[in-house]
Amino acid sequence: MKVLLSIKPEYVEKIFSGEKKYEYRKVIFKKNVDTIVVYSTMPEGRIVGEFKIDTILFDSPEIIWSKTKEYGGVSDLFFKEYFANRQEGYAIKITEPVRYEKSIDPKLEFKSFHAPQSFCYIS
Repeated sequence: MKVLLSIKPEYVEKIFSGEKKYEYRKVIFKKNVDTIVVYSTMPEGRIVGEFKIDTILFDSPEIIWSKTKEYGGVSDLFFKEYFANRQEGYAIKITEPVRYEKSIDPKLEFKSFHAPQSFCYIS
């Protein structure tokens, strides 16, 4: 199954350059997902590629950061603010990132498209 995940453009670039190998999330999918389709949020507002999920780490933010910070693609301050007041979180390990040759404008492809706040199942 695939999900569409909203990711800020600066982190999208880091994913496809190989600099960012983990995507952090406060909540995770309940269904069995193997592929993430990347929606680059505004100002881009396009579906730009996808990647496979290697594994999903679930632990306290402190332990997740200690295991992933080298390839997290975010600053220590950003990470701490993102997980502030959270006892647990997730780190999705990215593998096989593929940027589409031609990005997709979802508003042209899907008439009722609304960018997911976090993620949405697509198939």
